[in-house]
Amino acid sequence: MSPVPGTGEAGAPEEDYRRAGLGGRLTPGASPALLLVDPARAYVDPACPLYAGAGAEGAAEAMRELLSVARRAGIPVIVTRVLLRPDGSDGGVFYRKVPSLRAFVEGSPYAEFIEGLAPREAELMVTKQYPSAFFGTALSTYLTSHGIDTLLIAGLTTSGCVRATALDAMQHGFVPVVVEEAVGDRDPGVHAANLFDIRHKIGEVWGVGRVTEYLSRGGM
Repeated sequence: MSPVPGTGEAGAPEEDYRRAGLGGRLTPGASPALLLVDPARAYVDPACPLYAGAGAEGAAEAMRELLSVARRAGIPVIVTRVLLRPDGSDGGVFYRKVPSLRAFVEGSPYAEFIEGLAPREAELMVTKQYPSAFFGTALSTYLTSHGIDTLLIAGLTTSGCVRATALDAMQHGFVPVVVEEAVGDRDPGVHAANLFDIRHKIGEVWGVGRVTEYLSRGGM
């Protein structure tokens, strides 16, 4: 049986990555923002083809906790949603590759926010058509104009829009911190493998408790 990524067993990926010089540490800055990536009903409603099971349901609960912590800390909150034209034409190749994205066409109940995870009036909602929250949106400009240096990332799903967003955050110069309990995927193995890869090549992976402590210190 192949070792699980990150177990540290002899010959396991953790040791291989260490020898390869992968897995340096990024230090989050003093000006963070919280980004909830696509907390949509599609992922928690068993009637939807995109339903991601218990992993998504657990992540939604952790997202509510994280959102409450962020609001108490007074940091900027951004929430993304996917919204497509009725024919999916603005989804381009992505829509052709993943036909179940029809769950996000205008008027679909699956495109609505999970209960308790909708942005408030003063918080930014970013509408997107592709995996990354940065692609084709004004997110980078918003973060730069607000002096943000660190992006706390939660949402759905780990292997899709969360990973794409974390990668683009790093490429745009923001320190990405993916919140482990507050992201989820339909397959536990895929979820774990993507967190492993994010931790070693893209950003940091922290638990909700560590994020709460970080924010209690004023983002230091």
